[in-house]
This record gives sequence, structure tokens and C-alpha cells, in this order.
Amino acid sequence: MNTYLRILSYARPYRRYFPVYVLYTILAIVFGLLNFTLLKPLFDVIFEQVGPGEMDKYLTKPAFSFSLAYFMHMFNHYFLQIAEIYGKFGTLVYVCIIIVISVFLSNLFTYLSGVVLAKVRAEVIKKMRLDIFQKTTQMHIGFFSNERKGDLMSKMTNDIQEVENSIVQSLRVVFKEPATIILYFAVLFFMSVKLTLFTILIIPISGAIIGGITRRLRKTAIESQESLGRIVNILDETIGGMRVIKAFGAQSYVTGKFDEETDNYSNVNISMARKNELASPISQFLGVFVVAGILLYGGSLVLGNASDLSASDFITYIIIFTQVLNPAKEISRAASSIQRGLASAERIFAVVDTPSDIQNRPNAKPVSAFSQSITFQNVSFKYEKETVLSEVNFTLEKGKTIALVGPSGGGKSTIADLVPRFYDPSEGRVLLDGTDLRDLDLAQLRGLMGIVTQESILFNDTVFNNIAFGLEGISEEKVMEAAKIANAHEFIVQLENGYHSNIGERGSKLSGGQRQRLSIARAVLKNPPILILDEATSALDSESERLVQDALTKLMTNRTTLVIAHRLSTIQHADEILVIKKGEIVQRGTHSQLIAEEGLYKKLSSIQAV
Repeated sequence: MNTYLRILSYARPYRRYFPVYVLYTILAIVFGLLNFTLLKPLFDVIFEQVGPGEMDKYLTKPAFSFSLAYFMHMFNHYFLQIAEIYGKFGTLVYVCIIIVISVFLSNLFTYLSGVVLAKVRAEVIKKMRLDIFQKTTQMHIGFFSNERKGDLMSKMTNDIQEVENSIVQSLRVVFKEPATIILYFAVLFFMSVKLTLFTILIIPISGAIIGGITRRLRKTAIESQESLGRIVNILDETIGGMRVIKAFGAQSYVTGKFDEETDNYSNVNISMARKNELASPISQFLGVFVVAGILLYGGSLVLGNASDLSASDFITYIIIFTQVLNPAKEISRAASSIQRGLASAERIFAVVDTPSDIQNRPNAKPVSAFSQSITFQNVSFKYEKETVLSEVNFTLEKGKTIALVGPSGGGKSTIADLVPRFYDPSEGRVLLDGTDLRDLDLAQLRGLMGIVTQESILFNDTVFNNIAFGLEGISEEKVMEAAKIANAHEFIVQLENGYHSNIGERGSKLSGGQRQRLSIARAVLKNPPILILDEATSALDSESERLVQDALTKLMTNRTTLVIAHRLSTIQHADEILVIKKGEIVQRGTHSQLIAEEGLYKKLSSIQAV
């Protein structure tokens, strides 16, 4: 129930629509009910059940009052006049015209109420989808190491869609169908208390049976959505890794993996369908069972003249009661589908409610400039139980360059990730101008930094938008200037639409060196005082490396730079080189100092020189 109410809370800003929706819905129900109540005078005319004496009391108009008796009196007043002037056929035409008008108005107000609800539904789903998207973008980097990308995508698409199709769609059922049943039963009670009390005896039994079915649905629905998330993940990995799959002849392996998961998804959905499809037939069967009981019980009363209902009254009663079955069926169907929506909503809220490990402290200090140094003080870091860094100490002064080298898995990238607070140290502190990074405003801190990684992170957009990414109001002249510094301008102008050419998903239309130079151009345009380079040239061929290294040299001029280097030839001019092994600094110094002493740096250098 709490999950359902939380979903409804998204509709709170749009509560101004509620009175209009209620008005339209009630009018639709009233005019729909009028269609069937008018059947009684129609049957009376057909079966000649109306005597002149019975209608004498309707010769005069009553004083206005907002009551059912007033409207019935007015209808019968005109009904009597037409009967006297035009006879039975004229009376029949009169009733039929009113029924047609009533049907038209009922459908009109049903349409208007549906349009109002559609507006609310669209806004609620938009707000919910934006909520989970914003939460996901605000999460710390470590969150994405533990979550499947495909599962997150499934939550933002399939789970949201399921909530829309079941929960939000059920808003109509929550109000309209119960209101319809209440108003219809009010008329039924008005017509015959004895018969109506008989009909409602079966309702608790029906509710208990359907409730037992729906309770079993939620667990199955959660399994279904989790399986769908794994399918999306397999698809994402397969499409992204198609070159490797084909190169290693692994089509049968990934097909088998996909087939296994889709088979599981199919079985779960069949199990869910068995339970889901059971609710509606049961409710309909029980409804028909009640109708049969009414026909038997009420019919015996009418035939034996033991009822206050005439034959036309009884037929009208049966017809009105059968109309109660449709909203009752809708409620039972909604009750089962809501369980699927609740399961999806719980998966969505699990993400929304996950706190980010990296966030601003209360009263975080603003930071607009970098003036002195970045300092690591006894910094240690653990991924869960695995120690990655152990008591790391160094100072990167403004305008200087420090390079990190060493074997893979030694902790170099972790050190670089601590500077923009992608992670926080398990122990120790990282200081910016003497202030702990955790005390600074996170967005402003990252605004001081530019990052170029080994993998060029580009988007399916134009060259211009990729270079100006995250910046507003940037002129094309400034983008071109940044591209020239990054040695990218020449190849950009040769593209079909120059700076307005689309580069494809992840820059797939460009070479590796071209993609990297666009990433460098983006960093140049941002013009950050602090630069982090994470093996920015390690995946390039010699020609591309030369162009990229030249661009990096220009970018590093007069900046404070932390470099992770795979090729030692690219960092020989660093002010200090830190050799990292198993999370510890095992050597430090300039290139000439380290090459002159026995140790890991000299060994790595000699290996690369071969």
C-alpha cells in the first residue's frame, strides 16, 4: 500500500485536475445510468403497463429541487403530455430520443474524463522517469560497478512502462468503477431492497478469491522484470562487443545465453499469466452466478405476485445489475495488474532510495579557484574488503606535473579517481589548497578539473556538441580554436558537414586518434586549472600517438597535471614520477633520478626500450 501511495504522490502537483475529473466521471455515470432507467417507461409503453390514472399525479410541474424525485417527476410530466398528444408511438419516440441524448452525453463525459486522466498519467510518468534518471546520474561511480547497465536501462524503460500500464492506468478504476458500482447499487436499492441485499451476499466471497490470486502475483512480477533486465543487459553487451564475438566465433555461446534467459522470462510470464488471467473469468462467473440467482429468486417473486416489482421493473433491474458486472470485472483485472506495477515500482524506488556514497556535506564550502596544491595525506582505499591503496602521500603543486607509473592493477587509476571525488578515501585525506575535498562543493570542485581517459567518451551527436559538451553559450569560433590546439581541426573540416557532422554512437565514425583528439579539444575548451590524463595515448598507433601527444603537450602548458602513463617515453619531462605497486609508492623522483637507480622504474623502462 505504501508503494501505491508513493506512486500517487507524483500526481500531487496536478491535483487541480481532480475536481474536473470527478465532475466528468460522475456525469458520465449518471447519464449512463439514465440510459437503463429509461428502459422501464419504454417497457411500460411496449407492454401497455401504464394506465391513465397512474400518471394523473404528474399533470402539474413540481417545484425545483436537486433530487432524483424532481427529475423523475419532470420526465413523467412530459412523458404524460406526449402520451396524450401523440399516443404510444409518440411516447416511444420520446423515450428513444432521450436515450440517444443520454448515451451521447455519457460517452462525451467519459471521453473528457479520459483526456484529463491522460494528462495526469503522462505528467506522472514523466516525473517518475526523470526522478530515476536524475538519481542515476547523481550516483557515485562505484554504484555502476555493482549494477548491470542493462538492468538500469530496463528500470528506466520497461519498469516505468509497466507502472504506467498498470498503476497509473488504474487511477481510472480507483475512482470511476467504485463510483459506478455505488451509484448503480443506490438505484438497485431504490428499486428493491430485498433483491439487492440478496445480490451483495456473494461480493465478499468474490473479493476473497480474487485477493488470494493477486497476492501471489507480485513475487512472479518481480522475477519477470529482473529477467527482462538481464535480457536487456545481454543485448547491450552483445551489440557493443560484436567485433569480439565474431572474431572468437562466439555467436553460438551468446545465442545460447540469450536463449536461456528468454526461456526463463517466458516461463515466468506464463506462470504470471495463469494467475493474472484467472481473476477476470472468476469475477465474471461469480457475477453471472448472481444474475442467475436473481432471475430465479426475483422471478419467482414476480410470478407469484410476492414482489413490489412489476415485470418491466424486474427486467430493468436485471439489465441495470448486469451493468455492475463490467466495473466489477475492471476492478478485479486492475487488482491483478496492479501487482505487476507495484513490483516494477519497488525496483524503481530501490534505485531512487539508494543514497550516493559521494555527496555534498551540509554547509559545503564554495570553491572557485585553485591556487596552491593538491595533497594526499596517508590515503588508503578499499573496494569492499580489498585494499587498493595503502598510506599514499604526495603533493602536486600548482603548475607542476606528476606522473603515475607501474604495473596494471597497482592503484594508479584509483589515485586519479580520488582527485575529482569519484570515490572518497577509506582513510586519510585528499586536500585542495589545504581543505579536505569532502568539505568542498562537489560540482564546483569538478568544475576545476578536465579529464582525458584512455577510452574516449563521446556521444551520438555532432562534433560541435561533443567538444562543447556541458558548456552553454559557446561560439563556434571558440570550439574551432580548441580543436586547433588539439590537432583536430584539419580532420573535422574534411567531414561531410564539418563541425556539424554526426560522429555516430560513441564516435564510431571516427578513428581512435580522432576520437581522442576530440576529447582533448573538449578539455581545452573547458580550460580547467587541473588536468587528469589517464593513459590517454596507450591505445593509439604511432602516428595518432604523435598527434595526440602534441595536443596533450599544448593542453598541459601552464596547468597542474596528474598523468597516468603506460608509455614511459611520454612522461620523461614530468616534475615528479611516482612508481605505484600494489597500492604503495615504491619509488619517486624525476626520470633521470629513477633511471639511474636500480628498481621497478628502470626495469619497466628497459622492457619498453626493447
